[in-house]
Amino acid sequence: MTRPLRIVGVADTDSYVKWTAALLGSLEAGWDAQLRVLETPLVVSDAQLAAALAGSGLGSRRVRRTAFDDLAGELAGADVVLLGGRGPLVRVLARAAAELTPRPVIVTGLPGISIPATRRAVVYRTQSDLFVVHSVREREAFAALEVSHRSGQRFALATLPFARSERFGSASGEADAGTDLIFAAQAKVPSERADRLRVARILVRAAEAEPSRRVVVKLRAAAGEHQTHLERDGYAELLAGMAPLPANLVTSTGSMAAALDGAAGLVTVSSTAAIEAVARGIPVIALSDFGVSPLLINEVFVGSGLFGDAGDLIARRFRHPSAAWLRDNYFHDSTDDDWVDAATALVEARRAGALEERGPWRRAGGALRDAWERKVVLGGQDRSAGGMIALVIGMPLRAIVRIAQRLRRVVLLDQQPGPDGSSTQVSSTSAVRASSTRTP
Repeated sequence: MTRPLRIVGVADTDSYVKWTAALLGSLEAGWDAQLRVLETPLVVSDAQLAAALAGSGLGSRRVRRTAFDDLAGELAGADVVLLGGRGPLVRVLARAAAELTPRPVIVTGLPGISIPATRRAVVYRTQSDLFVVHSVREREAFAALEVSHRSGQRFALATLPFARSERFGSASGEADAGTDLIFAAQAKVPSERADRLRVARILVRAAEAEPSRRVVVKLRAAAGEHQTHLERDGYAELLAGMAPLPANLVTSTGSMAAALDGAAGLVTVSSTAAIEAVARGIPVIALSDFGVSPLLINEVFVGSGLFGDAGDLIARRFRHPSAAWLRDNYFHDSTDDDWVDAATALVEARRAGALEERGPWRRAGGALRDAWERKVVLGGQDRSAGGMIALVIGMPLRAIVRIAQRLRRVVLLDQQPGPDGSSTQVSSTSAVRASSTRTP
């Protein structure tokens, strides 16, 4: 009997643990799938881990926490290593996986909406053998980027594992009607405190307009927990400053799947939760009040019919996406998925000695640069002397580079199209703030 292919996923933060677990849980017979939750400064709490695993298809017995020093032993003998993490962490983990003997096939990807495709996302993941994307549009966008930058990266398609429409019925159909208005909060957008306060006030007005129906602010983390991206001006804090609040306005840090169980509709600026809702036939509003731009990560909804403003939110005028938009944007036919076949072919090539060696993107600094990157992403989990030396040398240099980058950005004013084709100006201050917190 042929032994199952062994695949070990490694992830640390909320969104990446959810993505990695769900992708592993979607694998069928023939795979031995395990998940290792890596201890980093941003690692999920036990509550976040439980929420991420809910509905993933990956049993908790296949999941355990691990330190970086123990990771080589956890990955030993794996046919495939699936790396789920922010770009800087993936670069460090890919380098470590590539040093194993025998070297496993290294697979990576992004946990949600990845339009626009960015060069940084590819550069950080250059050492991976396969890059998983989740829509026809994403594959085309990343393939075009690869042609421009000649990274040699392979891209493969997988339906977003926690938004598989066959689990719930047709993506364009009607769901069993709940009563909650779910707001999917995001750490990065909108980025300005004034804009986030504006959203909070709109949610209060929506709750006041329908006292018998809940408005649920779905948060990514409870107080003291970390998220994949740094959040300033969290909605729990902003709403607390508006007390007393309507009794039907509540917050939740449970799983998105559980929140959607009672949803009449979902509202977000650009969260991947919109795709989860669509998969379940739950209508959506992609909030358009702040415009449409790469910084808002909402260009993907152009042509979907999902854009709506504050008035639509308050009146609960939710929308279903247009059929023309669905296939290119996360709802392609599942028979088009090819990431499993691509990973299997790479395993066979590895066994035959035909798997090409892939190095990281070339950059200055050598071993000191490697030690610095490891120290930055692992924090106190990196106890090496090299990491401490790199930290002492690297911190002043990093500060100088960041000041120079911000000075360049501050002179830019970016004109972006609004949902109706009009122009929306994104200030240089917003651009600096958003770009400083966004790491793919």
